[in-house]
Amino acid sequence: MRSPCPNPPQPKISAIICTHNRDRYLGKAIESLLQQTCAAFELIVVDNASTDRTREVVEPYLADSRLRYVYEPQVGLSVARNTGAKLAQAEILAYLDDDAIASPEWLQILVDAYAEDPKLAIAGGKVTLLWTDGLMAPRWLSAGLAGNLGAYDLGDQVVEIQVPGLTPRGLNYSLRRTFLDQVGGFDLNLGRVGKNLLSNEELHMTNLALQTGWRVAYLPTAIVAHHVAPERVQRRWFLERGWWQGISECYREQLVGEAGLAQLLRGSERLLRGCYKAIKFWRKPAESFENWVYSYGQIGYLGKACQGLLTDPSLGHSRKKSVD
Repeated sequence: MRSPCPNPPQPKISAIICTHNRDRYLGKAIESLLQQTCAAFELIVVDNASTDRTREVVEPYLADSRLRYVYEPQVGLSVARNTGAKLAQAEILAYLDDDAIASPEWLQILVDAYAEDPKLAIAGGKVTLLWTDGLMAPRWLSAGLAGNLGAYDLGDQVVEIQVPGLTPRGLNYSLRRTFLDQVGGFDLNLGRVGKNLLSNEELHMTNLALQTGWRVAYLPTAIVAHHVAPERVQRRWFLERGWWQGISECYREQLVGEAGLAQLLRGSERLLRGCYKAIKFWRKPAESFENWVYSYGQIGYLGKACQGLLTDPSLGHSRKKSVD
């Protein structure tokens, strides 16, 4: 670890790690940020109601004046991200997952990108997977499902993102504070809460940015490596992840006014298509399993859509209009 700077300069970028019960990998994430080539940054560790050794892991690094630790008692990734943003001093906010390792130039590449483009609201880079503890990619793991483990690669050229589905991954993610303030922070209805796997908060942010004239970019050299936890290399984890992905998409559609009977039609069509492909590719384990995961997610999506139709009066009005 590099020697702490007694009087660090005003940060150009604030690196934020939001962590919840991930003491196993947290130290490596912190070290990767304290060893950045960027000369002017701060690091904020937001302990999101952890009950493991998180505080003990952070303690040795607190001697570095660039690092601050805060305990956030309300569980929720979006809550923790908003807490980190409120404490941050810089205009650019960079979020690194607690089980990821940033390349040494990560922060400087982000700083340069935002300096060059005043309309850049969101940026993130390539994510590779770290297979440790003797783990190997199973034969049923497709490239698409590897994305659920964090893998993200749009090539070796800068890409301006114009489709929300291609948005940068949350584990290698940055925003301009002006944009974050404009949209009111991360939406608390999206993002992981404890052990549930709600997601789509980054996709929602990209959608908001594109609708309001901001730009979103993929930066291939802003590389982060993501640990593959042993408990995730199991079929049931991917099925659960797919289920929550479906629920997350339903929530997102409700937020942007796309809920109603149309969700039942979309979800049913996707469920049938996924099941058909899973059976069609039964001789190809990776392709078949990916489609079973997709189909299982649509069941979660349809369940949440039905619940919304039955409990939300505003969706009831939408249904009436659709029937008319």
